[in-house]
Amino acid sequence: MTALEKAQLWLTDTFDTETQEKVQQLIDSNSPDLEDSFYRELEFGTGGMRGIMGVGTNRLNKYTLGQATQGLASYLHQSFPNQDIKVAIAYDVRNNSKEFGKLVADVLTANGIKVLLFKNHRPTPELSFTVRDKKCHAGIVLTASHNPPEYNGYKVYWNDGAQVVPPDDENIIKEVYSTKFDAIKFDGNDDLIEWVGEEQDDVYIDVCMENSLYQNVGRDNLNIVFTSIHGTTYTTIPKALKKAGFTKLDLVTEQMIPSGNFPTVESPNPEEPAALEMAMDLAEITNGDIVIGCDPDGDRLGIAVRNLNNKMQLLNGNQTNMILTYYILDQWKKQGRITGKEFIGSTIVTSDVFFDVAAKFGVDCKVGLTGFKWIGKMIRDFEGQEKFICGGEESFGFMTGDFVRDKDSCGSILLACEIAAWCKASGKTMYQYMIDIYKEVGMYYEGLINVVKKGREGAEEIQNMMKSFRENPPKEIAGSPVAELKDFKEQTCLLLAKNEKKVMDDIPKSNVLIYYTEDGTKVCVRPSGTEPKIKFYVSVKDSINSEADFAAKLPILEKKIEEVKESLNLN
Repeated sequence: MTALEKAQLWLTDTFDTETQEKVQQLIDSNSPDLEDSFYRELEFGTGGMRGIMGVGTNRLNKYTLGQATQGLASYLHQSFPNQDIKVAIAYDVRNNSKEFGKLVADVLTANGIKVLLFKNHRPTPELSFTVRDKKCHAGIVLTASHNPPEYNGYKVYWNDGAQVVPPDDENIIKEVYSTKFDAIKFDGNDDLIEWVGEEQDDVYIDVCMENSLYQNVGRDNLNIVFTSIHGTTYTTIPKALKKAGFTKLDLVTEQMIPSGNFPTVESPNPEEPAALEMAMDLAEITNGDIVIGCDPDGDRLGIAVRNLNNKMQLLNGNQTNMILTYYILDQWKKQGRITGKEFIGSTIVTSDVFFDVAAKFGVDCKVGLTGFKWIGKMIRDFEGQEKFICGGEESFGFMTGDFVRDKDSCGSILLACEIAAWCKASGKTMYQYMIDIYKEVGMYYEGLINVVKKGREGAEEIQNMMKSFRENPPKEIAGSPVAELKDFKEQTCLLLAKNEKKVMDDIPKSNVLIYYTEDGTKVCVRPSGTEPKIKFYVSVKDSINSEADFAAKLPILEKKIEEVKESLNLN
């Protein structure tokens, strides 16, 4: 069926008058948006369903959200027969999120499902926590994370508080795609809605403190600058820091105003230095020791600290997570809590430094596919056998303990501030602490290269790039021969020197390639599950013995990342 034929189906009485008028306008104007709006259905990727808001099957709107929720409702009734089903719903600051939240609640209550609906914006990790805390069967959050303002999204959580994974996600998708638009029940029952307010924040914050704080050293002497970048964490982070005893807190007031238009930044993504620019500027005025920013739904965190030149510098996700992980494991070791039956969680695109850190402290490092749902699955799979300590991925996500089953900025920020305060009291910076860790486990340096390809043609280009990298892999990268090729779609690992191919069936299939070169360079290639881009994760390494050594080798490793980029023709 062509995009035009699909669009014409939206001109029937199944759809409201406003929707029909907008579709007719696309058809009459022969708009290029018509093709992109209808050429496919929105898919569940690593972060759920995410897309541009508007009319059409490839857009987020009343009907695609309704279809997803009707399908979920059907699957919940199949999965929990003869039970009083409860679903928690939260939403972020994005345009239409509040309205979408109520719409989703109406579809669930129309299907006889009780809903716990947050009264106002709340961070995604608080939703994950609430699913567990309130013993819900599932959870939904309306968010598009750090995507541009025209996006929104829909993430589904299961009864363990983690995002859905196989087989539940696949079964939900089957129900969703078998649901006709005219079968969606939109007439909700408000009697089945329980409203959730600020009281839940305190419960959540208290558990964050229990799981993230180890020693009370210098908390009243740490100068913190925080920005929610117009997102949901205005509701939790300032309260959590003050409750934990961090008294010197400066807020970027212009960015503490919730807004789905993100008026002060080009992108509300804490991975990008520009998103923290206002916070960095404020830190220069207030003599800040640490700058922290969160993405709109409050699961990711970006941290900047003073480097060896006393300038604020944004740490990458691997660096932040390495510091947090090393500190936690060090504290556990000092407390005698490591027995050899513990593990940390990571992902295949994250730095291999976590294997080295885990080995140093005698714990396991388990690795899953990209996306925190796979770390959540690890916790569930090994519950009762091995104790989960913490986990993280390179895209600025981390969590401490298992009370939240998704990346959690609140617990991570409390932990990061404790480390920064302890470092300051010890006469050093958090950056110097990072270098100390590199001296112990080796210096890793990472770079992320995004190649953006929008629309239907872009999606095809990305497919062709993946096909080319799979069928014609580079023999060398940045002058170093490729020694190992891991293909997660084929579930094979090829050792080139021996021409030996091994099966990798311990991780589910995924369209991801990883190359290792003889000098230890790692390049991971994967199409994004939520954005129109193909990603190249590059990691290079060396050994250092001192801060001077670090300063000398950093530009060499930075240059090597650029050489990798050039050798793969990514300029």
